[in-house]
Amino acid sequence: MSTSGEQDTDQRSAEELADIEKKFDEGAATRTVSPGFGQFLRYVALAFATYHYLTAGFALPPDFWHMGWHLSGLFILTYALFPIFATSTAYDYSNGPFRIGGVPIFDILLMILGTASALYLGLAWRGIPALGIEEQTFRMGNPNTYDMVFGCILIVLVLDIARRTLGWILPLIICVFISYALFGPMFPGLLQHPGVNFKTFVSSMYFPQEGIFGVTLWVVSTIVFHFVLFGVIAQRTGLGQLFIDSATILAGRYTGGPAKVSVVSSAFFGTISGSSVANTVSTGALTIPNMKRLGYPGHFAGGVEAAASAGGQITPPIMGAAAFIMAEFLEVPYTTIVIAAIFPALLHYVGVFAVVHLMARRLGLQGLSKDKLPKFKAVWSHGWANVIPLIGLLMVLFAGYTPYMSAFCGISLSIVAGMSRIRQPLTLIYAAAFIAFVVWKYLGGGFELNMSIMLILGAVIATLNPQPRTTIGEMADTFETGVKYALAVGAAAAAVGIVIGVINTTGVGFRIGFMVTQAASNLGSDLHWLFSVGSWELFSVQDLTLFISLVFIALACILMGAGVPTTALYIMLVSVAQPALAQLGIPPIASHMFVLYYGVVAEITPPVCTSAYAAAAIAGSNPFRTGISAFTLGLGKVVAPMAFVYAPVLLFVSTAGFDFWQFTYTAASCIFGVICLSAAVVGYWLAPMGAIFRWLMALAGLVFIAPSLQADLVALIIAAPALISQVLQRNRSVQAA
Repeated sequence: MSTSGEQDTDQRSAEELADIEKKFDEGAATRTVSPGFGQFLRYVALAFATYHYLTAGFALPPDFWHMGWHLSGLFILTYALFPIFATSTAYDYSNGPFRIGGVPIFDILLMILGTASALYLGLAWRGIPALGIEEQTFRMGNPNTYDMVFGCILIVLVLDIARRTLGWILPLIICVFISYALFGPMFPGLLQHPGVNFKTFVSSMYFPQEGIFGVTLWVVSTIVFHFVLFGVIAQRTGLGQLFIDSATILAGRYTGGPAKVSVVSSAFFGTISGSSVANTVSTGALTIPNMKRLGYPGHFAGGVEAAASAGGQITPPIMGAAAFIMAEFLEVPYTTIVIAAIFPALLHYVGVFAVVHLMARRLGLQGLSKDKLPKFKAVWSHGWANVIPLIGLLMVLFAGYTPYMSAFCGISLSIVAGMSRIRQPLTLIYAAAFIAFVVWKYLGGGFELNMSIMLILGAVIATLNPQPRTTIGEMADTFETGVKYALAVGAAAAAVGIVIGVINTTGVGFRIGFMVTQAASNLGSDLHWLFSVGSWELFSVQDLTLFISLVFIALACILMGAGVPTTALYIMLVSVAQPALAQLGIPPIASHMFVLYYGVVAEITPPVCTSAYAAAAIAGSNPFRTGISAFTLGLGKVVAPMAFVYAPVLLFVSTAGFDFWQFTYTAASCIFGVICLSAAVVGYWLAPMGAIFRWLMALAGLVFIAPSLQADLVALIIAAPALISQVLQRNRSVQAA
């Protein structure tokens, strides 16, 4: 049952899927270079990955060197692989007198300048007397000529690599922040400030602690890259397929089976992948054709996959890059963020699952027949070893070790599970190397005895993997792919560091936050009379102020999210949202999670929704219509952040403490609200639902999400006519049957 204008595509080849991912995943589309230059870039990528892998396990160099090496790799690979303008022919191979290996000499020059400006900081940190350069401590705030030249080069080139990998929108927004810092006196009203001296600005943006060499680049170079690499290795060695097969076994036989498989497999896959587009392509390659064969319209099948996959960035334990940066901003362990994200992720998947189930009921779609389901014994007897790396990573992470140490252990166990086989003694060198590392860490006091035994046991068991062994060449390809995935997020992190530097230097976050709360307070005062009679009031001015502030911030997230990656969007908007919501008494973790959630919502909000467009390409459906389907399917995610701002207990780790009964009641209320919204979206609960009843269910769903007994009673009253109508209609259809 395909809608008009949708081509019928049942299966996509691996090459077609790779092309779709290249087209829609930021940073995946790269220029074709000559074989010789391609080999050079391969060595650079492998050296880049190996450097990060080894430093995660053994020791990190000083921050300025570590981030300098990371930036150098970004400059070399970005300028080699991404053309200056993304035209239709720019990615094709072309050679000439002004090109080396297919790369223009201009880009080679920028590559050299970028690498020099990234490494100069480390070289000049202790001073270079021969050039008259003092130690960095004496130059802070008073940069010399070399600092100014390399600093200006770095600022411009960081913006350029962000533009090449992510498009124009993010660099243009950052340029607005730069203009604000330099031309403060020209801005009106509360935004006006004395302005930042140009030398001071360059110093702040270039020297560590803030600006480009600040927290965002540190987190990406020290933590995020390793988890991206782990996700790619785990997927390529078989964990991704194990997730899809297990989801099919769990959900495939029920009403609307393939669509539920899409939701469950995307939830599983989201635990190891923070990329929405990669999640969409990896799981959608199987689930979207299955949904279409079952009878779902193509745009709905693509929307289901996009909405489910967008949850990857908020699904523990491996969330998107923004979650690691959040941990640094809040100065809490990453595991705290993981725990706080459990219920929000659950609520998102409940919403998508409910829509899928109700749509299947409405269309009368059945599940997969028993003969089409994978066999549990066959799936797990073949793929059980692929779970060991994920277990090892989580074990180390939740034992209190650093995130990069947990990633190191996860990657190491993935290599062992992929490449070491007990039947081939020479391949056991990988397992032996990791076991030697664990013993060394234990003897040096780095690992406790129980942790050491568990990791050694995991490495030994992983060598019993019955799957075909991954070769060195295949593993090298996987490492190279992981590096390419990390280019865009690295460029965004470096560029957004400028925004943080401007916010810290000018205090613009607090200024805009005050403006938001002031505007919300004025609007709340004007609307208060609608919700009060004499001395009785349904909502106080403070309640209205909070709600309007949340709406303002949510709209800003969704609007700015059109073309800005989630990580960059989160960093920019949390600087505004945190001061604004703190004034209204909201705990920091709730306000940070609120902004992160809406940043992810932007991924499935038309007109710019890359996950939905990738799903549409697989489904052969209209991209915009697929985006609309993804947005309606993700309505639960749109309203859920309101719930955990009003009830931080849903995040488990609120400073107000955890109350089990309050959590249970509030969680149940939110789930009821999401189910009501889902019924309104589909127009079906027990029977088809008319337009008036759909509006009543939608309104009831919104009120249910407000966590109070009073609000729930109001929601029940609103929903009652629709619910009674549904029960009566269902009884009549049963009697007629």
